[in-house]
Amino acid sequence: MRIALSQLTTGPDPEKNLLLVEEWTRRAADAGARVVVFPEATMACFGTPLAPLAEPLDGPWADGVRRIARATGTVVVAGMFTPATGGRVANTLLATGPGVEASYDKIHLYDAFGFRESDTVAAGSATTVIDVDGVRLGLATCYDIRFPELFRAHADAGAAATLLAASWGAGPGKPEQWELLARARALDATVWLAAVDQADPGAGAGSAPTGIGHSLVAGPDGTVRHALGAEPELLVADLDIDEVAAVRRRTSVLANRRPEMWR
Repeated sequence: MRIALSQLTTGPDPEKNLLLVEEWTRRAADAGARVVVFPEATMACFGTPLAPLAEPLDGPWADGVRRIARATGTVVVAGMFTPATGGRVANTLLATGPGVEASYDKIHLYDAFGFRESDTVAAGSATTVIDVDGVRLGLATCYDIRFPELFRAHADAGAAATLLAASWGAGPGKPEQWELLARARALDATVWLAAVDQADPGAGAGSAPTGIGHSLVAGPDGTVRHALGAEPELLVADLDIDEVAAVRRRTSVLANRRPEMWR
């Protein structure tokens, strides 16, 4: 399966960001990608008041993504914000395209490193796995990457890969943690892990987590197969789905689990 990771920088204006989604999706489709993955907060970057711009999944921004997916014949996965209770929003991944219509609300909220996502965002409560051309793909968002149980749940649901969208916070050691965690989650669940981050916006971006770049694809054996730098760039990669079964035969971490020990 050929996928594309769109490592771009989004701003506070959803309409302008939708134009970026269209531009980058067309580039990915021209490169033969079947699935195009955009970062967390593609609709509007963090540091923007979220509640006033949140839209439901049948709203105009999501419909714009659907139009782009239909026009290009691709499945598009993009981060947006949908209304939630108590004046907060859900940090949502929309997955849409031929034969696919699903969404995932981020389960693990980023209350860490001095940032409190839970002040403005309501946590999701369910995992999401989509089917594209007979291949199951799990969805995850940013801080989820620190919680191996989610990725094992994707594997248990039949996923061969997890698509992770992020707007990773900058800081000392954060690029190293990003790569380490992506590789570990791929190896924990023996899945392909395709992790796309917002590009590094450079100086003056403020304190909100706005991305560091370094999107990557890790194989089910935990090795990095493709990686980008900090600048905006499109990464196109072919995932060998048969490799997942081969790695699981050799590295039987899923089969050898004993979950009854931890209940």
